[in-house]
Amino acid sequence: MKKLLMLSFIVSLLLLPVAAQQVQISARPNPQIEKILSEISAADIEANIRKLVSFGTRHTLSDQESPVRGIGAARRWIKSEFDRYSRESGGRLLVVEDEFIQPATQRFPREAKLVNIVATLPGEQSESKDRIYVVSGHYDSICSPFADTECDAPGANDDASGTAAVMEMARVMSKYRFDATIVFMTVPGEEQGLLGARHWAEEGKKKNLNIAAMFTNDIIGNTLGGNGVRDNRRVRLFSEGVPTAETAAEARTRQSVGGENDSPSRQLARYIKEMGERYLNNFEVTLVFRRDRYGRGGDHIPFLERGWAAVRFTEPNEDFTRQHQRVREENGIRYGDVPEMVDFDYVAQVTRVNAAALAGMALAPAAPSGVRFRTARQEYDTVLAWQKNAEPDLAGYRILWRETHQPFWQRSVDVGDVTEYVLKGLSKDDYFFAVQAIDRDGNASVPSFPRLQQRQ
Repeated sequence: MKKLLMLSFIVSLLLLPVAAQQVQISARPNPQIEKILSEISAADIEANIRKLVSFGTRHTLSDQESPVRGIGAARRWIKSEFDRYSRESGGRLLVVEDEFIQPATQRFPREAKLVNIVATLPGEQSESKDRIYVVSGHYDSICSPFADTECDAPGANDDASGTAAVMEMARVMSKYRFDATIVFMTVPGEEQGLLGARHWAEEGKKKNLNIAAMFTNDIIGNTLGGNGVRDNRRVRLFSEGVPTAETAAEARTRQSVGGENDSPSRQLARYIKEMGERYLNNFEVTLVFRRDRYGRGGDHIPFLERGWAAVRFTEPNEDFTRQHQRVREENGIRYGDVPEMVDFDYVAQVTRVNAAALAGMALAPAAPSGVRFRTARQEYDTVLAWQKNAEPDLAGYRILWRETHQPFWQRSVDVGDVTEYVLKGLSKDDYFFAVQAIDRDGNASVPSFPRLQQRQ
């Protein structure tokens, strides 16, 4: 009887719900990713931030011709650094100036030339090279009043920190080879309405680019917040739930089957969290389930508006005395976005989180397409089906699931190189599911959430 009671107790433990923690996406660390992260340098990031600050102001409407001050000097220096990284990579990093004329808007008082600096590392697998991952930071800065184009606007944290992170990733990652394409981009005009990012995203839409994911890094350098809290062991990652570009038909489907917490951007955010925390000890990626900070925005939004998965990295505790402020001291309080308030080691950690996720996605197969339930009928089992990936190094697929009230994937099963699988005893009423593609080296794609199959 005691043995029977003990057996029943063990079985009952096995049936208890799993705690809200994320299952591992990859079975083992990738040596190439580990090497990339080891080469990211806080000293190089610091040097780049200080150089950007040295241009005095990077207001989008500041001097474009001076060799030492203003946004023109800043962008020419960024371009020269990307060119150097290209030479060091044997010319594999393709650097261009994406120049356009921005018309006047309510927030942009006169027409002006703007230039995105874009460095592309082409993918090398024929089946994957058109799949693109974009990482950005904005190199413009402002002070108060925002229309003042002459006052010093160091912008050390907002957003020399994000720009330096992108530059450091380009420097290191351009020496390595990936299946898919990575775009390292620095943009102007963020402070006046996301102008540089909006232009590039719109041109990408016109060209029908296959943008699989986009990250923006904006305000990732201060570890001492205006609330007095010091935190150098986590970064916030913002991701939207209901897609910005959702159609009325897609909304009706979502309302019928759920999935408000399973947009492409949320799948991307979970992936980044798992990859970052896998490779960095004692560093947390805190998922914030909203598009951006309350009532605010960033350069990922133009990508969301065009239907692409996109997320934003930002430090956990902001200091508003440092953002958009004229450099000064009042009543014993120092104002201004100066480099002395940037934690360069912390920026390097956030850069490593970015790089781990970018490298993981660019080495892995594409996320499975056409993921669906085989039938919409009520059943005791769940049957998932999907289209077969085209990559030659594909090993198979993994199915993930979780209870509907849980934020992270709780269970997984590797199902091999098949395009349909029956999950016995798991009802689609009670769980959410997703499917990943896995290659022979264990690299895993971002999960794909199933769409509704019409009732038969």
